[in-house]
Amino acid sequence: GPAAGPGAQAQPPGPGAFDLGAQSGRWAAFQERHRLSCEEAARLLLDAYEYRGLVKHTGGCHCGAVRFEVWASADLHVFNCNCSICTKKQNRHFIVPASRFKLLKGADNLTTYTFNTHHAQHTFCKTCGVQSFYTPRSNPDGYGIAPHCLDDGTVQTIVTEDINGKEWEKAVKEHKTIRDMSKP
Repeated sequence: GPAAGPGAQAQPPGPGAFDLGAQSGRWAAFQERHRLSCEEAARLLLDAYEYRGLVKHTGGCHCGAVRFEVWASADLHVFNCNCSICTKKQNRHFIVPASRFKLLKGADNLTTYTFNTHHAQHTFCKTCGVQSFYTPRSNPDGYGIAPHCLDDGTVQTIVTEDINGKEWEKAVKEHKTIRDMSKP
């Protein structure tokens, strides 16, 4: 652009641009060292800040058509529900807010089954039939993730809690934290 004359005011960065000040050299070196675009480096920084204390797990169905990532603790609190569908499917799951879940591929390969109140959205792969995640009735604003569908290497421990899904309303009413598990 044109050279600013003496006493000219510096213009603030435009939309989407930001001034890194003394950190600009460090930022450029970080991007170059790790071969990252500005967006990729910003995503790393935001993830590290927003998901502090959490681990990025990846996983998916058996055939690989459905893949996802989820930010959760390395120490998982898994529910073992005895309702009719969870019993038939052996659906053990941990719950996360929707903001911590990202479907990486396979949206077109998912199908959904509902029953009873139709609040729970039991999604599964059309090809291999595996339900790697679903939308639970207890937390319709989050996801229930099947820990056995996570890739190896990020889970440290699993604590399993039985929940009496046969008496769903009573169990959810009496449970002190289940409804808040999808809250960021």
